[in-house]
Amino acid sequence: MTRIVIIGGGPGGYEAALVAAQLGADVTVVDRDGLGGASVLTDCVPSKTLIATAEVMTTFDSSYEELGVIVADPPAAPGAGAEPRTPLGGPSRVVGVDLGKVNRRVKRLALAQSHDITASVTRAGARVVRGRGRLEGCQTAEGTRCVVVDHHDGTQERLTADAVLIATGGRPRELEDARPDGERILNWTQVYDLDELPEELIVVGSGVTGAEFAGAYQALGSHVTLVSSRDRVLPGEDPDAAAVLEDVFRRRGMNVMARSRAASAKRVGDRVEVTLADGRVITGSHCLMAVGAIPNTAGMGLEEAGVKVTESGHIKTDRVSRTSAPGVYAAGDVTGVLALASVAAMQGRIAMYHFLGDTVGPLNLKTVSANVFTDPEIATVGYSQADVDAGRIVADSVKLPLLRNPRAKMQGIRDGFVKIFCRPGTGIVVGGVVVAPKASELIHPIAIAVDNSLTVEQIANAFTVYPSLSGSVAEVARQLHARKSGDGGG
Repeated sequence: MTRIVIIGGGPGGYEAALVAAQLGADVTVVDRDGLGGASVLTDCVPSKTLIATAEVMTTFDSSYEELGVIVADPPAAPGAGAEPRTPLGGPSRVVGVDLGKVNRRVKRLALAQSHDITASVTRAGARVVRGRGRLEGCQTAEGTRCVVVDHHDGTQERLTADAVLIATGGRPRELEDARPDGERILNWTQVYDLDELPEELIVVGSGVTGAEFAGAYQALGSHVTLVSSRDRVLPGEDPDAAAVLEDVFRRRGMNVMARSRAASAKRVGDRVEVTLADGRVITGSHCLMAVGAIPNTAGMGLEEAGVKVTESGHIKTDRVSRTSAPGVYAAGDVTGVLALASVAAMQGRIAMYHFLGDTVGPLNLKTVSANVFTDPEIATVGYSQADVDAGRIVADSVKLPLLRNPRAKMQGIRDGFVKIFCRPGTGIVVGGVVVAPKASELIHPIAIAVDNSLTVEQIANAFTVYPSLSGSVAEVARQLHARKSGDGGG
């Protein structure tokens, strides 16, 4: 029986374990913290659970007046003789959150998800070993690999494998002069230990993680300052989408500081001082450092095993997840490919299909859909505006604001749009962007079109519910098809 050892139990690891076990391999998963990895325990699942509470707050605050909902102060106590209070109006907050209760729910759901994953993996026939795994030496004459497991109790175990998958993920990057203390200066794994809402939160970093937490805490009631070293928030996303989000952030009261690089952060009593590279100092009650992640590859014996890594420490892989060392594969954030749970899972599955001889296609990043869980959400798939602008692909596009959508009007949605990219002449859909509440759901029909090379005509001719936000996807497709036909292309 083929022996597979998987080091790391995140999406890349546990999905690989399920595939390998289903294909009849003898599978051992070496995991340090709990199956699901950072994605389930400290990153994706916890942050999106927190954001779910923030979504309720934002939806209520931004639309209750327009939708005719009346919010009143609590009635006077019996016997007080006071008249009922006048219903409140205006944008002032009338509800709040118990952050301790929210965070307890976050941790409970994360642990439950981890337990569910562990049950699925063991039910499939894989063995789960708690400890830290590392490669030992080179491939043997028989073509096998040795993995050393350092157990939590101090004992060691050696495992022999025909193939090894490394899926050890990453951890928050730390600045030398801004070390988290877990109380006032935090990384994104530590925020769930807070019992009280930060009164004034400084978020350093305007990438996906920084933007998501900044938006969430602003919605929960914190006064947020977002420190961005770039010209705009979300510099890696569609510029139109980033502009909408930044406008929403500012309109809701967030202090967005563009072109402001943080040099240090230090705790001064119960306050935090963040010093910028130009000498300015900003203060707050708490500071969240969201300045990227580094791969967990140190001390794993990679160099001795012949596994090549980049200067940043990421493992080099090809499109079927092979490393430079025979019999060693890698998946997930440790590879430096798109840092998405879905991509990690696909890399892990592809690795096992490839090694065990099953039919498999190489990883195609141009069919990956991704989402930024801000409010509004930003969902993307396929080729981007940056690809078009750089000449990497020739494509037509149409952007339709949600303001024109009847369902959006009914729900009081004012921000967002749908944009689709298609090839001139053929009308084949090659990419798309959706900025909307639940954009993560609305991107799916565009993702199906990209993955199956469907045309804008095919999308336009499919029935949509009226009224619905998805109607905007069909309308954009109709406009692109009309443009293509008008140009004589079809």
